[in-house]
Amino acid sequence: MSEPSLPPPATTPAGWYPDPTGDSDWRWWNGSAWTAFTGGASRERRPRLPRWLSVPVTICAPLLALGLIVMVAVEPVVVAAGLVPFVIVLPVLSWLDRVEPEPRASRAHAVLWGASVAVVVALIANGVVAVAFGEIAAVVISAPVAEEAIKGLGVVWAVRRREVDGVSDGVVYAGWVAIGFAVVEDMTYFSIASVEGAFLPVFIIRAILTPFAHPLFTFWTGLAIGLAVRRGRPLWTAWWGYALAVITHAMWNGSLAFGDIVGDVTEDVATRVVFLAAALFVALFVAVAITLIVMRRRERDRFDHMLPFLAQQYGLTPAEAAMFSGWQQLLRQRRALPRSARPAFDHVHASLARLSAQHERLGAIDPATERVLATQLAQARARLHAELG
Repeated sequence: MSEPSLPPPATTPAGWYPDPTGDSDWRWWNGSAWTAFTGGASRERRPRLPRWLSVPVTICAPLLALGLIVMVAVEPVVVAAGLVPFVIVLPVLSWLDRVEPEPRASRAHAVLWGASVAVVVALIANGVVAVAFGEIAAVVISAPVAEEAIKGLGVVWAVRRREVDGVSDGVVYAGWVAIGFAVVEDMTYFSIASVEGAFLPVFIIRAILTPFAHPLFTFWTGLAIGLAVRRGRPLWTAWWGYALAVITHAMWNGSLAFGDIVGDVTEDVATRVVFLAAALFVALFVAVAITLIVMRRRERDRFDHMLPFLAQQYGLTPAEAAMFSGWQQLLRQRRALPRSARPAFDHVHASLARLSAQHERLGAIDPATERVLATQLAQARARLHAELG
């Protein structure tokens, strides 16, 4: 069988095609470049799902869709209110993703995993525990353990698809999964609060004051998984991240549950408990924010350090290398480009960043992965040159 040729970028839609590298049966074409995503058991049977779907998401998403349709028909305000945290958190996740931009399909899958798979599994687990041991046990024990486990599996799924190259990727995917979960969970809380006549205070607490709650909890899992991938260690060594996610989640839920319990006895004590929980949440937010800023700066510094090697290794011209020499220079160069050229510029940046991450990982770089990433880089450079004339 002759080697398949590269699909023409202008006419071929995104989808699975015979792998032109010969490293696997099928490779995902994103509409403009080959990606690192492979699959398929044979040349005759290509994978049937696009990259933004997976079997778990396909099973659970219809339940999510049905619930959303009912909510939109009955309480459209609740659905709109549930999207507020997503709008608030989105710019932060996008800011984190600028150093090594992830494919849109991969981000969409992470959000869908959190909004469907994580929600369905959490509802079942928490429901069983609530019936067997009571509501408090479900809130303080089951919710942190089950929810952080299934959200963490969303990050593991990204690792399985070779979408996680390092710490930044682990944190980004954890954030996308967590915000997908938080949006649906908030909608359920808002719906219950609306029936009980407490919609406004619940909305202020969950959507305005603590929209980063779930991303902050799952951050630790993503951080630990990203470190394990970057250091070439097995994923089970990331247990400490999951443990921190469960502990912080349990402390938050426990403080609110305790506030509700003592609130039946004395409102003053309940108020103090809630304020203490809020103070701890702010402290956690500040600690994570500082960690993210430091992490992002180190990622940028590593990329700047690797750029001369990447330019020599993959044949970048001095003018091309100058475009990416320093973060501020990169941003200025991107702003100066015509809008039509910016996607190609971003693809060059993303390809270089992924190659940098691959070369920094312990051990030799996987030749098949390097070939795909080098092909992506060459295609992106060709598109950028074409846009710039």
